[in-house]
Amino acid sequence: MPAPLVAVVVVAALALSAAGGWPVVSLVLRLASRSRDAGRPGRAGAHALAAEGATGTPSGAGTAGAEPVAPQAAEAQAVAGPHPSPLAVSDGPRGEGAQAVLRGGTWVGILERLAVTGCFLVGEAGGIAVVVAVKGLGRYPELRENPGASERFVIGTLASLLWSAAVGFVAAWALTL
Repeated sequence: MPAPLVAVVVVAALALSAAGGWPVVSLVLRLASRSRDAGRPGRAGAHALAAEGATGTPSGAGTAGAEPVAPQAAEAQAVAGPHPSPLAVSDGPRGEGAQAVLRGGTWVGILERLAVTGCFLVGEAGGIAVVVAVKGLGRYPELRENPGASERFVIGTLASLLWSAAVGFVAAWALTL
């Protein structure tokens, strides 16, 4: 294959991997947030905690005859104060808390997709393990404290890896023609 054509394939693959991965990941996260278990009550959603006062009643509701706060919710409120931090709540993979915790995720995803596709293009698929390890270790403190962010991280990473691996695989195959 002529060198200019190789350059076109490589640049096109990297561009498609980086730019095309964002809509793919967004779609997968949107579908995940529609699942039955997304934001279920046992996961103490951010909106529910933020809307409750110190007595455990929804804002605007009277306190007479109110149910006590669940022990986990009371503990999260006591630790987080009246406005829990994004690390103290789980509001699903597309929730505000998960998005706040995983700030910079768009840029991390773009770089991840470029690295994975690049690994396929140069024939070093083992480099993908390094990309995943660096990404996981860098996010570990946030992921440990926030199940919603952890869920978003895993879903987004897998969708991103699958997209970039597919693009890299097809481009590497095209280079052998």
